[in-house]
Amino acid sequence: MVKNPERRAVLVDAAVEVLAAEGARGLTFRAVDTAAGVPTGTSSNYFANRDDLLHQIDAWLHERLAPDPEAVAELLKRPRDRALVTAFMHDLIGRVKGDRTGFLAMMEMRLEATRRPALRTSLMTSLRGDLDFGIAFNAESELPGGAEEITLLYLGMLGLILEHLTMPGMLDGAIPGVSVPDGIVERLVERIVPST
Repeated sequence: MVKNPERRAVLVDAAVEVLAAEGARGLTFRAVDTAAGVPTGTSSNYFANRDDLLHQIDAWLHERLAPDPEAVAELLKRPRDRALVTAFMHDLIGRVKGDRTGFLAMMEMRLEATRRPALRTSLMTSLRGDLDFGIAFNAESELPGGAEEITLLYLGMLGLILEHLTMPGMLDGAIPGVSVPDGIVERLVERIVPST
């Protein structure tokens, strides 16, 4: 395998684009090469096989979709209350809007993991690590709520993100007078996270 980290990064980013646009069935080395604007056959020099490429996408998406450490530090200057939890969830929605492709690719990874046991194991480890990190971050930051509330918030936000990305407009008017997605974010936090 070729050891050019910059080229590999370009190819993985191109693979994310292909995965989001074409789904897992469209994720071929040829499609990645085309999306990256490199000669045909380049991807096969960087990834042993399709499973290797999917694992590289998994690792990269967790970095790409993570919150900006500076934004987190800025938010943590605020009082540790439900409003701060809401602000963190608005930050997440902002990242979803800013990197729709990345979040759609992550949804495709979840679907592909249902068909590939090795990917399922890897992705489950990554996703559970994210959830465990969120629970620990919440506790260490002295934010309201515990493991149960953060898990329920995780599930609520995941559902909101899925609907917002795949069926935009479907939730409009479902809760009269509540905007989508921002108003839904506020309702989720209000219903799940204790006020103190």
